[in-house]
Formats: sequence, structure tokens, C-alpha cells
Amino acid sequence: MTPTMTYPLEQIIKVKERRVTEAEKVVQLKKDALQKEKDKLVERERDRDAAKQHEKDKLQQLRAELDSNTTTAKVQQMKSYMNVAKEKVRVEEKKVKDQQALVEQAQKALDLAIEDLRAKRQQVDKMYDHKKSWKKEMAIEMEVIEAREQDELGTTMFLNHQRLYKKYKS
Repeated sequence: MTPTMTYPLEQIIKVKERRVTEAEKVVQLKKDALQKEKDKLVERERDRDAAKQHEKDKLQQLRAELDSNTTTAKVQQMKSYMNVAKEKVRVEEKKVKDQQALVEQAQKALDLAIEDLRAKRQQVDKMYDHKKSWKKEMAIEMEVIEAREQDELGTTMFLNHQRLYKKYKS
């Protein structure tokens, strides 16, 4: 006659497992967001590099014009365009820096989500360890109860046999 052993904290384990699953989804979302930010960063760097190359090309063109003894008006026009190209490079550099900040922010969010997931997994592991030790304790307790029952049964059988033996003798 052994009662079934049901772990009293089973519902809590299920809740904590559900939280782990949710945390895994959050981590995946954060990874996706980080990858999108990194992709945007690559695109911004490409735009910046194109602007730098354009500035470099225009600078070479200006030097070639200066070497070829062109008019002052043409040189002035090219110098003013160089200022526009430099400004474009500055703008693109700022976009790259801003995007790098967003990438770092997304990385920090991912790191926090991973740490949260690790903590939640650790909680679930602790619950399973507790369940395991609880089952061991319950098994020992059940053995003690069964031993008592067997002892009582043995004592009853012995007393019954003794009574029958006395009855038989008399």
C-alpha cells in the first residue's frame, strides 16, 4: 500500500520552464535585432566609403585642373564642390558613429537577455535538483513506512501463531 509520490512543486517547475522558453524567444529577437543593426552599420560604412572615394576623386580632379592651368572660376567652383564633398563625408561619418552606438546598444540588450536566460535556466536546474533530492527523501520515507508495516504485520502474524500454538497445546 504505497501512496503515489507527486512532487508538490511541479506547477512551479512548469511556470519556470515556460519563463525559460519565453526568455529564449527574447534572446532570439535580440540576436535578430543586433544582426539588423550590424547590417545597417555595414551599409552606412559602405556609404561613407563611397563618399570618401568621391571626395578623393574630386581632389585628384582638382589637382589635375590646377596642373593644367585652367581658369580661376573653374578652380573656385571645384574648391566649393570639395567643401560639399567634405561635408558629405562628415555627415556619413556621423551616421556611421550613430549606427555603431545603436549596434553597441543592441549588443548590451542581447547580453542582458542572455544573462536573464542563464539565470532562469539556473532556477529550473535548481528546481530539478530539489525534485531529485525530494524523491530520494520520499523513497527513504516510504521504505521506513513499509518497514514499519512489515514489522507490524510480522508481529501480528507471530502473535497469531503463538495464540494458535497455545490453543493447540491446550
